[in-house]
Amino acid sequence: MKTVKHNVHYHVGNKAETDMYSEVIQGLKSSPKKVSPKYFYDKKGSELFEEITMLPEYYPTRTEMVILNKYKRDMAKAVGADSALIEFGSGSSEKVRTLLGAMTDLKEYIALDISKDFLYQSACALSMEYPNLQVHAVSADYTEKFEMPSLQSKRKVVFFPGSTIGNFERREMMQFLKKTALFLKQGGGLLIGVDMKKDHAVLNAAYNDKKGITRKFNLNLLNRLNRELLANFQLEHFSHHAFYHGEKGRIEMHLVSLKDQRITIGNEEITFKEGETIHTENSYKFTIKEFQDIVIECGFTPKKVWCDERKWFSMHYLEVR
Repeated sequence: MKTVKHNVHYHVGNKAETDMYSEVIQGLKSSPKKVSPKYFYDKKGSELFEEITMLPEYYPTRTEMVILNKYKRDMAKAVGADSALIEFGSGSSEKVRTLLGAMTDLKEYIALDISKDFLYQSACALSMEYPNLQVHAVSADYTEKFEMPSLQSKRKVVFFPGSTIGNFERREMMQFLKKTALFLKQGGGLLIGVDMKKDHAVLNAAYNDKKGITRKFNLNLLNRLNRELLANFQLEHFSHHAFYHGEKGRIEMHLVSLKDQRITIGNEEITFKEGETIHTENSYKFTIKEFQDIVIECGFTPKKVWCDERKWFSMHYLEVR
């Protein structure tokens, strides 16, 4: 049997991983209770999210792919073959394949993701498809300080699809964008996916699918806390709740306690009243102007915007001033 060599260089990008235990305890002791959505993405969570992206109700991935396929040459031109393409939250690296197909001269691609096993698996598959591409897999939380491998290309472009930017609160979003601008340096680029405001029924359906995969994805967070932090959550005592908050312009995702209960995590005890929730995710939606006003404040110049015909989703190419 022929052995295929992987042209993948694996790096650990964060010097010390965030103390998950302290962060989770702090979130569960705050009022209202919350846990960061970054903890969704263990191996099982990453797999469930890939399933979500295929659901008929979940329009963002499908719509973004339509935009990518239609405008990939324009996007490739904006990125430039002399750049290193760095994907934040690369997951299965599915979307970047469309871009890479239009960028045959690109030398370097860096996949950066918090889910180690999933990351390496995806990077290996990608390197077999693009044997002339130097692929780096960097295991890191891109919201924290991380180290990059040394790169041949002087110019960096970050690819940040999937409207993940909407998961940040306004203050966190601005911090993140400013930090990204510093990382990219003057003239560096950011190609980013942004979900847009639309009919509330469409938004609510996208996060409450009929198959219940989003429910499983949300509840899997408790499985992860049980496994990694020795918690004793009983999943049948919690339910998934997601809704669009029109005033705040965001989808909110919660886990609702179905009874009065006490949970232990390590040495800590957390009390829940019936109906009390753990806020697990926000997903903000923007108009083009709302988003551009934010990025201008963070040191970027909007260069290009691409949308689908229904104006459900937008992709923006920005450059650091």
